[in-house]
Amino acid sequence: MGWRHPVARATAKRRQGLGAMGGAWLGLYKRAAGGRLGVGVGGCWAGRAQAAGPDPGGARERRRRGADSLAGETYGPKPCKCVLSRGLGSATATPPRGVAQVPRSPATPPSSAPGSGPREGGRSLCVAYFLRRRLQQRLHPARQLLLQGMAGYLSESDFVMVEEGFSTRDLLKELTLGASEATTDEVAAFFVADLGAIVRKHFCFLKCLPRVRPFYAVKCNSSPGVLKVLAQLGLGFSCANKAEMELVQHIGVPASKIIYANPCKQIAQIKYAAKHGIQLLSFDNEMELAKVVKSHPSAKMVLCIATDDSHSLSRLSLKFGVSLKSCRHLLENAKKSHVEVVGVSFHIGSGCPDPQAYAQSIADVRLVFEMGTELGHKMHVLDLGGGFPGTEGAKVRFEEIASVINSALDLYFPEGCGVDILAELGRYYVTSAFTVAVSIIAKKEVLLDQPGKEEENGSTTKTVVYHLDEGVYGIFNSVLFDNICPTPILQKKPSTEQPLYSSSLWGPAVDGCDCVAEGLWLPQLHVGDWLVFDNMGAYTVGMGSPFGGTQACHITYAMSRVA
Repeated sequence: MGWRHPVARATAKRRQGLGAMGGAWLGLYKRAAGGRLGVGVGGCWAGRAQAAGPDPGGARERRRRGADSLAGETYGPKPCKCVLSRGLGSATATPPRGVAQVPRSPATPPSSAPGSGPREGGRSLCVAYFLRRRLQQRLHPARQLLLQGMAGYLSESDFVMVEEGFSTRDLLKELTLGASEATTDEVAAFFVADLGAIVRKHFCFLKCLPRVRPFYAVKCNSSPGVLKVLAQLGLGFSCANKAEMELVQHIGVPASKIIYANPCKQIAQIKYAAKHGIQLLSFDNEMELAKVVKSHPSAKMVLCIATDDSHSLSRLSLKFGVSLKSCRHLLENAKKSHVEVVGVSFHIGSGCPDPQAYAQSIADVRLVFEMGTELGHKMHVLDLGGGFPGTEGAKVRFEEIASVINSALDLYFPEGCGVDILAELGRYYVTSAFTVAVSIIAKKEVLLDQPGKEEENGSTTKTVVYHLDEGVYGIFNSVLFDNICPTPILQKKPSTEQPLYSSSLWGPAVDGCDCVAEGLWLPQLHVGDWLVFDNMGAYTVGMGSPFGGTQACHITYAMSRVA
């Protein structure tokens, strides 16, 4: 007989037990990341045993020994069931094939059940989650380790577990179905975020850049689920303002793992950093040094240098960074002002097609290190910045960039030199983890006076214009800033017999600039249909369209297989 063990329930008793499990995960994870992922998982039972009280007949102890006996072996993924506790709006999602539903405790009134209240802007969709374990069936060890670490906040940020053979696309289909069947006429775009994809990216980073400590750029995506899972993974955080520093400290990130990476800061925010023990700050001008002397004299400063980002899609050196010829002057002023400069940072911009830009920048950093050391600064921090690709279809793969960086580090900062190497990654971690569903709110057919330019439908030339509930002033801002043309994924695959029509997608703003995509060939779509867009995790969360009257998009967190 198999037995069923819920990892997380909505009762205080279960939460207490799960909270006790979460603390030991980081050490297990670090051991797993350095070698084989098959490590012992027996220790995860301690918290539950304490919370559950006596163990009649020693059943729990036998199960614990059974888990220990499997330590170090590799097993394929086993059944791990999940379901939405409710759909969008007032509709309830139907469990898809192979998915079981978590029964709500009779003691829990419907009004207080997770997800029973009305949706509020910015709050993630509530999902129910549980895990079925059997004596002879175990999860993949890497996934098991992750679950242990996630247990510390399951009660706050519930997520859906995605089984092997299913994908977040299946989950998204269930959500859009629930939204379509909702009785309310108001619809809103929403995200599905795969936390498992973020964890896989982290494993890849540790493998490709073993000497580099990752810091997550909070400005890229500050959704609670993302920040919490990255904090559990042990990342540091790169913050650009007071709000971001408050956000990460609120979830328990220590000040030693935060860098205030903004070369131009408000005095009040410098004082905030000083008050809360955040020591690592960046600068690139004399005025910033003067502000730090008055407001945070004990700060440890990182000099931001300019790079050749002329080929990058998003350039930063036009706004931030000091030229090499001006570095000595700034370092001398810092020394005279008794400001401690401890390192150098750079950022080659986003979408750089040339990995050698990293090698050249690392060589420049070496020159600045020598200047600083000569002037008496204790230089020991190298910040590689960001710009790493976050999608599989990028012009340059992350592995190629990592190879160039490793070669440059071996040449200019060999292992054992005492330099702490950081990187500030945003897009890399979250871009591919987020998928967004957007609803068609209006549609019209426009007759054209230029035959041959668009598609021929009978004797009339026309194009179909679809209006969405989100646009370029919201989550599709990449159209304006990154010159990206997003391509929609249809929920229903058109048949070969269906005709395709020239189509364009527009946002809710009443102006001619809010064009999401044009030149598309789509089947006949209707108001209320949903379009899905992949790779939507960077600089989109919290960007609800101000023109459409919409709030920040809701997020459903999912966990796919991590190894």
